[in-house]
Amino acid sequence: MAGHSKWANIKRHKARVDAAKSKVFTQVSREIIVAARSGLPDPEANFQLRNAVAKAKAAGIPNDNIERAISKGAGTFGGGPDEYESIRYEGYGPGGVAILIEALTDNRNRTAADVRVAFSKNGGNLGETGCVSWMFERKGVAILSGDLDEERLLEVSVEAEAQSYELTEIDEECPGAEVYTEVENLEALSNTLEKAGFRVERAELRWIPTTTVEVTDSDQARSLLKTIDALEDLDDVQNVTSNFEMSEALMSIDVVS
Repeated sequence: MAGHSKWANIKRHKARVDAAKSKVFTQVSREIIVAARSGLPDPEANFQLRNAVAKAKAAGIPNDNIERAISKGAGTFGGGPDEYESIRYEGYGPGGVAILIEALTDNRNRTAADVRVAFSKNGGNLGETGCVSWMFERKGVAILSGDLDEERLLEVSVEAEAQSYELTEIDEECPGAEVYTEVENLEALSNTLEKAGFRVERAELRWIPTTTVEVTDSDQARSLLKTIDALEDLDDVQNVTSNFEMSEALMSIDVVS
């Protein structure tokens, strides 16, 4: 999300994640499988895989599960590699809010049908590829944790050719920062920050909205959050990104009522 809704969204998402650990395990395991399949099955030699493994460990996934997912991606576990493909869906939520969905699926017809239903049941519409992605920029983001020397962070960010950074909170008790760069520079940025002594929690690609829609009506907010919840609950969906801004009070609204 964007603007002043950011921290409220983090808290809300964390609460949902804590209540659905199996969904997180499935998501991250698929990321590991795809990363291992697309490069060497060695996290030290495969940046994408290293980040997926770091995310898995942060989510509390056991090492045995991580190794099994790497083996599946490499085709050395049982009946060959799991054939997941990456696919993006785009659509509009209630009030014309733009929504991007990233999925990893072994059956694109099933996933497309599930996404379409999640939109239509909650007042949204699944659109054509490109209908909303022009309202976002694809960026590489390195997430840092711990108390930071901002002057040193600026110095290293310039050295690593980062575009910008933002001091933020990783959670309620941990300060940190997000450093933004071009997609192709993410690995170099992450490595430079680590060498400079910063703790890089993870590095990821993210869609950043270039234009936002402010939501102030409670009914619209409820419908929009229900749409996003329904999309995030789908087994094949990895990430849901939108361009709305919303107050913390509305972000905490009970979507069941």
